[in-house]
Amino acid sequence: MKIDAIVASGKIDAVATPAFSETEVVWIDVESPAPVSVPELLSIRDMAEKFEVTPRALRFYESKGLLSPTRDRGTRVYGATDQTHLALILKGQKLGFTLAEISQMIDARSGRASRQALRLTRQKCVDQIAMFEQRINDALEAVAELRRIHTSLCCQ
Repeated sequence: MKIDAIVASGKIDAVATPAFSETEVVWIDVESPAPVSVPELLSIRDMAEKFEVTPRALRFYESKGLLSPTRDRGTRVYGATDQTHLALILKGQKLGFTLAEISQMIDARSGRASRQALRLTRQKCVDQIAMFEQRINDALEAVAELRRIHTSLCCQ
């Protein structure tokens, strides 16, 4: 995908020209740590600390079927798959995807759904780009307003 962005007068103008068709599947890749000989098993507390989320968030994702920790004497144990899934959940949310869309990504990645089951279309990507550009523009306008207020306070 090619994106040309020009910052002028505190605004961002971008032209997005995706290089894929509307029917193609778009995957969000998460960075995987180097493979280790023994998979790291985490308690709910350790998982929450590692990914900077709350234990409540982990239980919520589990209730939605996005995570499926095993149990050891009633304690949740998160393995490599759950860690990969949580990384995908957090990245997907950061990019503005819904939990339903993220669930489809996890299912497709895990082989529980066909590629056709997950269609993140070109329009969805363009919509997300536009939403983030609007947020950037709003933030730039707020900074400009704060600078005007600061200048007026300093010069009185």
